[in-house]
Amino acid sequence: MTDFAPTEVLTRTQSSDAVTPLGWRYVINCLMTSIAVPSMAAGSALSAALVEAVPDADQHLRVDLRPGRVDLTLQTFALVKVTGRDVELAEQITSVVTERGLATAPGQQGERVVQVLEIAIDALDIPSIVPFWSAVMGYGPGVGDSPELFDPYGEGPTFWFQQMDEPRVQRNRIHFDIVVPHDEAQHRIDASLAAGGTLVSDAEAPSFWILADREGNEICICTWQARDHE
Repeated sequence: MTDFAPTEVLTRTQSSDAVTPLGWRYVINCLMTSIAVPSMAAGSALSAALVEAVPDADQHLRVDLRPGRVDLTLQTFALVKVTGRDVELAEQITSVVTERGLATAPGQQGERVVQVLEIAIDALDIPSIVPFWSAVMGYGPGVGDSPELFDPYGEGPTFWFQQMDEPRVQRNRIHFDIVVPHDEAQHRIDASLAAGGTLVSDAEAPSFWILADREGNEICICTWQARDHE
């Protein structure tokens, strides 16, 4: 059993050492594991049992149910950090999973393992572009003074910003597409422009609009419309 206080924020090493023997992995600011299940029905039943076993699940646990697997993420959401309580829950959840004849594991080597996608944006004036990316992605503000932006629902990648020493003269060779419902697009565009962005092109609207932050990093707001003749 863990000796950490429930509210103690753990270091990366503490987090990893505590949960690796349980079949969990510390990835970045969270603990993750994957459970192979024989069917969606079995995965659904397991998910319900785990949520029932964790009284504070709304503050710590995300469950992703897919055919053949249930992926779990633990994190103290209010802090976007791993605390002693998250390690305690990893132990508790692992016990419930084991009692059902299943196993917690990070995934098979050479196959899909637990992972977190982050997107880094280089910038000269980071504070000036963070509001744009928060608005265009529909993300909430970062936690405290952190320039990182996290999806409040834990579905999309984290955006973080890396300090540049001098401007980049080349055109971006990679950009992002965010696909939203057709009746959300104008709201997202308006919010992005109000947050300091610019409209690069609406020539292909309503299929997509090209927007950019103050330093020229581009993203397309996309919908399903005008992509065929229907």
